[in-house]
Amino acid sequence: MEFGYDARTEELRASMLEFMDSHVHPAEPVFEEQLGQLEDPWAWDSAPILGELRAEARRRGLWNLFLPGEEGGGLTNLQYAPIAEISGRSPHLAPAALNCAAPDTGNMEVLTQFGTPEQKKEWLEPLLAGEIRSSFAMTEPAVASSDATNIETRIERDGDEYVLNGRKWWITGAMNPNAKIFIVMGKTDPTADRHRQQSQILVPRDTPGFEIHRGMHVLGYDDHEHGGHAELSFTDVRVPITNLIGGEGDGFGIAQARLGPGRIHHCMRSIGTAERAIELMCDRAEQRVAFGKPLSEQGVIRDWIAESRVRLEQLRLLTLKAAWLMDTAGNKAAHTEIQAIKIATPATVEWILDKAIQTHGAGGLSQDFPLASMIAGIRTLRFADGPDEVHKNALARAELRRRAAARERRS
Repeated sequence: MEFGYDARTEELRASMLEFMDSHVHPAEPVFEEQLGQLEDPWAWDSAPILGELRAEARRRGLWNLFLPGEEGGGLTNLQYAPIAEISGRSPHLAPAALNCAAPDTGNMEVLTQFGTPEQKKEWLEPLLAGEIRSSFAMTEPAVASSDATNIETRIERDGDEYVLNGRKWWITGAMNPNAKIFIVMGKTDPTADRHRQQSQILVPRDTPGFEIHRGMHVLGYDDHEHGGHAELSFTDVRVPITNLIGGEGDGFGIAQARLGPGRIHHCMRSIGTAERAIELMCDRAEQRVAFGKPLSEQGVIRDWIAESRVRLEQLRLLTLKAAWLMDTAGNKAAHTEIQAIKIATPATVEWILDKAIQTHGAGGLSQDFPLASMIAGIRTLRFADGPDEVHKNALARAELRRRAAARERRS
């Protein structure tokens, strides 16, 4: 098994690390200051410093690297993994600077794989250029959305149009006025097989009957750096039938195709977040003195640092294995590993962030360090793209089936 990076990855990684040190990290306080000066703080991508970072990322060839085909960077998942990890060191700024931020990444993947030429021209091209933002509307307030077949939003055919009625919430990026297009999942045929009832359709932001009601807070944060998480509704919203993605009943399958890469991208970035947390924890431990000696000489602090490194290296190896399997055997073959990293990553990174916060004392809870906002963001990943319990249940079922098959072969 080869653990080294190939030449292309080494080149991009070196460029990315230098980009972070020389441009992204110095831009973090500037970005926060400029957000406070915007007429609409939800329009985070209008901050001038982000435009400068994007121009530099393009110049360095660090643009759209998440997308494997000719539309993107042409990288494999294994090549993209260390780049995504580095971007996770500044989770609110670096992915956006590379045009590799969710939910736009998943939406661009959907349009690349399933969009018509007309849909790609109208929506994919400006997304790839970073000219607009987008949202993916699936989760609903009235049903347990951990089971996507529960969704109640209706998409009904009426001549040359589809009519949408329903309510959504926790829709990432929706508060941003620059999110010009929404991919909406709803039911076109409630009488069909439970995995063929759903469809996905494109709804422009300015469509009559589409209303955004409020932004949702995440552990007290409004998350304006990601365009917020919104509650929204559709009341007799009409769009042309040409806005349907794929065919009627394809929605669940498209969602599953979208979520696989999305899950591993979240994990890759989260590893970078944990790396930065360990660095901050070590720096703080060296600088602070308690009971007559630096925190770094306290046994409990050293235990946290050592345990953080061990847990993170285990997580990185599991994530790289999942990326390798996706490249060599396909996303479906890597399903178990993708589930495993989705279960392990938020819990592991949350643990590391907790210890980093504890090492910082009360400062770790404040806005003076990035740790508090990081742990709020990581905590959401235990719900995003499926809650822990759903993945654990599915993974356990698969293990039980494999063991039953092995017993049957021996009998």
